[in-house]
Amino acid sequence: MLTRRLTAVLAATCAVTSSNIYLIQPVLGQVAADLRIGEGAAGIMPTATQLGYAGGILLLVPLGDIRNRRPLILAMMAATTLALAAAALAPSMGWLAAAGFAIGLLTPIPQIVLPLGVALAGGERSGHVVGILQGGLLVGLLASRAYAGAVGQIIGWRAVYWCSVAMMVIVGVMLLRMLPSAPPRARIGYPALLRTLPKLLLGNKTVLGVCAASVVVGVAFGAFWNTLSFVLLHEFGLGPAVVGLFGLVAAASALTSPMAGRFTDRFGPRLGQLTLLILVLLGWTALAVGPHWIGWFVIGTVLLDIGVWGNQVVNQAVLFGLDAAHHNRLNTLYFFTRFLGIAAGSAFGAQLWEDGGWTAVSALGLLAAAVALPAAILVAPRREPAPAPR
Repeated sequence: MLTRRLTAVLAATCAVTSSNIYLIQPVLGQVAADLRIGEGAAGIMPTATQLGYAGGILLLVPLGDIRNRRPLILAMMAATTLALAAAALAPSMGWLAAAGFAIGLLTPIPQIVLPLGVALAGGERSGHVVGILQGGLLVGLLASRAYAGAVGQIIGWRAVYWCSVAMMVIVGVMLLRMLPSAPPRARIGYPALLRTLPKLLLGNKTVLGVCAASVVVGVAFGAFWNTLSFVLLHEFGLGPAVVGLFGLVAAASALTSPMAGRFTDRFGPRLGQLTLLILVLLGWTALAVGPHWIGWFVIGTVLLDIGVWGNQVVNQAVLFGLDAAHHNRLNTLYFFTRFLGIAAGSAFGAQLWEDGGWTAVSALGLLAAAVALPAAILVAPRREPAPAPR
């Protein structure tokens, strides 16, 4: 049974574990100076963590369908804690890159916690549960850069990792005491488990549609955040500190994610998709005229972020309405395809900025939002989604 206390602990788990992905970004300069490497070489470290994260989503998250989720989550928590300690002790770039890869590989714990929360709730109010847990995830993403920068400035970059070790231990102890056993629904071997992923993706139009739409929404999201610093610098003369302040809009997303979940539970996925993707489209409309007034960028950023993260709540609620035996694999497919969309948007956005400036980037964002709107609405079920293939 999912009590309020356990929900809070699971949300805290999502917050603490998701924060591990971005710890190194604010302290890269300190890392480069301490390890006596160039700033370009230091960029390998966050890349290694991101690559590990993608690998963890693809290879570890599906285990939640064939393993008891309690020992799986606890084992990943313990292993991530050890990887964080290894990063804090790293004497060289190679050591730190390897530790960063391990942190990324082992830290997709929220992607296992989310379907577990839905299962413990008995499948009821799935949108509400997903919204709360994703709110915790977003708080972690928001806080990680802020506290890593502050701690690194005061007592050094290694202390950032030791603080994360302490938080992981605290949350791990709470999970050890409160997390119930969650036996698997599926009984197949690991190689066979991975072979089912293409079938789950291609064998059900709801799954395929949600994942395809997530790619397009990811393009709209990645194109913005990868070019924001360029346009703020060249159009308004604003530096990295102000760019970092724009990241605070994630706070609005964290607050509105539970609202998106409740809205979807009450009015259904189609209306939820329509409302949130209209926000994405309106966000890019405001951003397209942004260079004329900085306020348009603030408005557009808030609308885009709320729309994108709220859309994720709706998508996961739809997927978690399918066969519970497939929930972790469906989560794997969703986040892996979303990651591909964000990566593609980042690459295309940077190239379009170089070739055509903000007008070209805005055209990409508007096009992606316009394509995602009918695609997501058409695949969203009116009431109950069809079962996923076995």
